[in-house]
Amino acid sequence: MPGASSADANGSSKVSATSSPPQQHDIVVVHPLVLLSVVDHYNRVAKDTKRRVVGVLLGETYKGRVDVANSFAVPFEEDRRDSSIWYLDHNFLENMFAMFRKVNAKERIVGFYSTGPKIKGNDIDIESMFRKYTSRPVFVVIDVRPDSEGLPTQAYYSVEAVDDAKETKRTFHHVESKVGAYEAEEVGVEQLLRDINDPTVTTLASRVKHKMAGLKGLKSRLEQMSRYLEMVDEGKLPLNNQVVYNLQDIFNLLPNLNVEALVKSFMVKTNDSHLVVYMSSLIRAIVALHNLVNNKIKYAREKVSAQAQEGSGDGAKDKSDDNASKAAGEGDAKTEKKKAEK
Repeated sequence: MPGASSADANGSSKVSATSSPPQQHDIVVVHPLVLLSVVDHYNRVAKDTKRRVVGVLLGETYKGRVDVANSFAVPFEEDRRDSSIWYLDHNFLENMFAMFRKVNAKERIVGFYSTGPKIKGNDIDIESMFRKYTSRPVFVVIDVRPDSEGLPTQAYYSVEAVDDAKETKRTFHHVESKVGAYEAEEVGVEQLLRDINDPTVTTLASRVKHKMAGLKGLKSRLEQMSRYLEMVDEGKLPLNNQVVYNLQDIFNLLPNLNVEALVKSFMVKTNDSHLVVYMSSLIRAIVALHNLVNNKIKYAREKVSAQAQEGSGDGAKDKSDDNASKAAGEGDAKTEKKKAEK
């Protein structure tokens, strides 16, 4: 049966590719569970090294949309000096997929992933091996570096192309990719984000951080475009008309900032914003000074009242002492008078 797994006489499972014609991939949606699994795979196998890890992507394909909902790691080794020397345990792959099929029969092999962070020479050979399991496998490069900016996924599928020597060979074609989730996955992701959220970071600080990350991502993309054009100009890369058309469309969408009316509008808007900031700072300083003066007045009044209370207490004590001494003197006088009369 097309697309099903079967068992041979030794009991090992085999996976056959579907006999239906390959579909054109329009978008690849990577789910959060896949990203977590890939990061865990990398940390277990290749952390603090220059190695990369490779695994299998499981999911569904419907009308050009590839949903990558699950994945698992496979043993993979390669020679860093010679990219044509590599090893991937396909027996382990088939056995693992057979067990995954028992859990969820809807999931199929849709491709493979690599932690790259870029495409390597033997990736097209790995892709040709995965065409035994699916008619058009997708190749997703997942960047696990913590300091990377932008979306951590890049998706590709292979197409046949004719080079300058009129020879047909397969090459990777880029396809749009994004990170998506089902409703149940969104609940789990929100719970994880709630646990790792830093309460000391304000909303304004997080917004500024996101803006900075976006600008850094834009800068890296512009640098990548510049490097591509320079390599094409130097003859190191062949000219791709579709890429040049896309670059031209991007530059055509840029606004003309040399228009006098636009420059004046930007200046007026900026001055208005700065005026609001200046007035807010001035009002804040006046309110702070007013509160400081009120506090000093309050403390001075409390100090005066405390001193007055202490003074009144000392006067009453002296008066009582005088009365006591006066009474004692009168008592002594009466005693002496009685003695004299006797």
